[in-house]
Amino acid sequence: MHMKETGVSYYGISYPEHARKDFEEMKAHNCTSVVLALTEFDLFFWKPTIPKIVDEAKKIGLKVYLNTWGIGKFFGGEPPSVFLQECNIMDRQWTALSGEPLAAASPSSPAFREYFWDIISDLARTCDADGLFWDEPHYAMPTNPISYQGSDDFTCRNPITQSVFKAKYGYEMPKVLTKTVLKFRFDQANEILSEAARIAKSINPALAVIQCSLPADNHFYSSYARGFDNWEKIAFNPNYDVFSTSILVDGNDSLISHRNLARKTVSLAHQNGKSAQRWIQSFFRSPENLETIGDIVKIYSEEGVDSIFSWTYRAGKGTFLSASEPDKVWDILGKAFGEFLNNS
Repeated sequence: MHMKETGVSYYGISYPEHARKDFEEMKAHNCTSVVLALTEFDLFFWKPTIPKIVDEAKKIGLKVYLNTWGIGKFFGGEPPSVFLQECNIMDRQWTALSGEPLAAASPSSPAFREYFWDIISDLARTCDADGLFWDEPHYAMPTNPISYQGSDDFTCRNPITQSVFKAKYGYEMPKVLTKTVLKFRFDQANEILSEAARIAKSINPALAVIQCSLPADNHFYSSYARGFDNWEKIAFNPNYDVFSTSILVDGNDSLISHRNLARKTVSLAHQNGKSAQRWIQSFFRSPENLETIGDIVKIYSEEGVDSIFSWTYRAGKGTFLSASEPDKVWDILGKAFGEFLNNS
């Protein structure tokens, strides 16, 4: 039987004594776990502090997962990327039709692979965490600015990627999304992530790896255009321990949409011997009726979701993505988490 789990993301990486107060507040809001959103700046500037932050959360009984947040902009998240400031142009994703280098690292780039794998190796060696969290790995969309809208163009077709494709298939990489190109893009992304999981577990076999995937059938995203959103293939991967699916962004999305996504997530996860995780948005676009947040948690519970997380701590209070009434949202979420945990 899978153990029920609740939690929120947290990007207050600073001083352990300050973080501890926030972790205590999470516990008071019925969180059993926390996802630490680690930016490239955090991993450089706050490197000595991160293991201490992990320890503070563990001391009060929270499970801790380390999130590679926005790294290389190959992972989801708002923070800028140090790698992209310093990398060669060949290490970026290029658009297929225009050949424009975008502000996103290519998962086929040897330099980005080594950069990411070194980060994972270091975190696995220095932090007493419970797991790692792959946050919405995806290819950039060739729009200006890079966004979620659809396009006839796609990434990544830089010279490195073209070379890998030709070596694998024996012909030039097409400029259109053929079935072969779709498979190739998925395989390249899966390769960097699978190897990262193997590296982490070679250092600490107890680490759980959570793969959080974009909801491809959600209207906010272009279905399968992000390159790593084939849920069936992802859930099947033995290198991942938890199959997680990301938030529905509009707080007023229908409850049936939440139920369908939860049902599909649970089905794929449990078929493949994994725990099922769903995420709830508690920032930015809140539902008109805030109590809907509790209804969503209840639906996830009814559908057999094992782990429910929400982005983010205090509903993003103080950030530009704050919920309109963050204190109310935070309290409603905490109450709903408590009911989920108590409902056996």
